[in-house]
Amino acid sequence: MLRTKCAFWGVLAALGLVSTRAGGDATHDVASAFYVSKSENRNQVHYAVRLDDQCAPAGAAPVQPYWRMLEHDAHATEPLLSREVPAYGIAEQSIVSRGERGGVVRVVLRALRSRPLLLTTFASGQSCAASASLVIGGTPATLTNIHVQLKWPWGVAYLLVSGRALSDGHAVSERIEP
Repeated sequence: MLRTKCAFWGVLAALGLVSTRAGGDATHDVASAFYVSKSENRNQVHYAVRLDDQCAPAGAAPVQPYWRMLEHDAHATEPLLSREVPAYGIAEQSIVSRGERGGVVRVVLRALRSRPLLLTTFASGQSCAASASLVIGGTPATLTNIHVQLKWPWGVAYLLVSGRALSDGHAVSERIEP
């Protein structure tokens, strides 16, 4: 299956992650909470959260992964291919809370089923934002990224989960081997 180069908002619109508010102004009610990088190239899988006007998660399954194709262009994006879903897809997600200024979604990644994430959405100035949290190396932390170190000729050597401690913001990381 050939990949096609798409503009960032075009893919998000196709995934239903971009909406239009009353008055016809297109808004980008999507917040990327974290990403997965890999040793093979600079491309990244981002996990975006579809949001409503109150910065709360919208719909029953608001979190969707998509590729940022940095090898092509800084703004190029593509949806996951069906063969990539086992590695980068979402096993389950559920809304924990929705409020007037944000909400929380519990997410389990297919490749990291033993580590549920909490994605928190919130108002940030005039826009919305999201962050992911989980335990990294025994420390409650905000997740920044997961790096996949691939092994030759195929397979995964390890995952490096990185973030910032919720207590004081110091860098934390944990190496997880399959």
